[in-house]
Amino acid sequence: REARTVQNLHSRTVRASPAPTHSVKATLFINNEWHDAISGKTFPTVNPATGEVICQVAEADVELETLDNGKPYAVAFSVDVPMVIKCLRYYAGWADKWEGKTIPIDGDYFCYTRHEPVGVCGQIIPWNFPLLMQAWKLGPALATGNTVVMKVAEQTPLTALYVASLIKEVGFPDGVVNIVPGMGPTAGAAIAKHMDVDKVAFTGSTEVGHLIQQASGSSNLKRVTLELGGKSPNIILSDASLEDAVEQSHFALFFNQGQCCCAGSRTYVQADVYDEFVERSVERARRRVVGNPFDLKTEQGPQVDQEQFNKILGYISVGKREGAKLMCGGGVAADRGYFIQPTVFGDVQDNMTIAREEIFGPVMQILKFKTLEEVITRANDTKYGLAAAVFTKDIDKANYLSNGLRAGTVWINCYDVFGAQAPFGGYKASGNGRELGEYGLESYTEVKTVTIKVPQKNS
Repeated sequence: REARTVQNLHSRTVRASPAPTHSVKATLFINNEWHDAISGKTFPTVNPATGEVICQVAEADVELETLDNGKPYAVAFSVDVPMVIKCLRYYAGWADKWEGKTIPIDGDYFCYTRHEPVGVCGQIIPWNFPLLMQAWKLGPALATGNTVVMKVAEQTPLTALYVASLIKEVGFPDGVVNIVPGMGPTAGAAIAKHMDVDKVAFTGSTEVGHLIQQASGSSNLKRVTLELGGKSPNIILSDASLEDAVEQSHFALFFNQGQCCCAGSRTYVQADVYDEFVERSVERARRRVVGNPFDLKTEQGPQVDQEQFNKILGYISVGKREGAKLMCGGGVAADRGYFIQPTVFGDVQDNMTIAREEIFGPVMQILKFKTLEEVITRANDTKYGLAAAVFTKDIDKANYLSNGLRAGTVWINCYDVFGAQAPFGGYKASGNGRELGEYGLESYTEVKTVTIKVPQKNS
């Protein structure tokens, strides 16, 4: 949890934003060598806290993650990087444990299966968790013997390129991992359509997921796994511990500046405790510390870029116009950079735009419900199905709701709890396939059946 891990830091001092250094490579990493783009074109990567260009990027990890993405340094240090390490170590352990089966079939035959690498894996990762998403993709692909061409987000290429330098340093064979910064319509589309790419793994928007699926179908029917958008219901029952539910719901929405595909962005609260929950949630949002991401007291940094900043403010305007009650926030939090006030809407209705579309920002929407049957129906009335949560002291109600919710992950009395061992992925328009755990290996292998004629089978 963000609050707990940040409090474990030994000091709470302000770190100056590090100046860009020439040791950070900003070109293409192909066959263990650094290359300029053939076109000679570059694009800027911007510090979202100031809006200043850090360096021009051709089509030490924690500091780069904060500098590039804007997330608080304390969070990158205590959450992102430890999760990266756990993920890579977990999948390193699988490299010699992915076993086939021997299968008894009729007749004098010996039959077995083996798992073989898919081949060349195109991997396209987003800007909200650059380091972590890189690990989620590289870990299973390399553990199963594949090679990788990874397209990193144009907003946040620096940490991925730094990891590329480490890959070269530790002695990976040439061409096993290739890192290509670039734009989606060019670099991303080229990967999705290329006839020599055997699989694409994509994390990002549902809209782009459709394009990747179409590109696969029109090219070589490459394998596709997609982890896409969400509008996850977070359900608070009247018997829940209200103090814990308020804090967890705050974390569920506002963590990482609200830029989480699985954010608890529809908070359904049972009528008996609705008013008190809203009041406490507003108080907590007002206490949220927004500021310099290198200050260890900061809970919320800037949004990733100007486009996302404008998009979120647009949704806030739509929410007010459609009749949702703005309880706090709703505006710009600083005169420089892409900072937005923690925002809470009450009296939200299911048909409102802010309750239907993925905002991907620090905007909490609270809705009222009465019965369990009602909230299941309303929670499932969305094209998405990535995650959900239930807060209650009644295990029977928790099981009843979790079984009825159409979501790939359901948290009970917690939120955003991830382990490298447990699968993650969505129903419906939130994607297909699973990442993490043993399930995450399946899409990176082909299963081969070998059948051998034997003189006589003694079994």
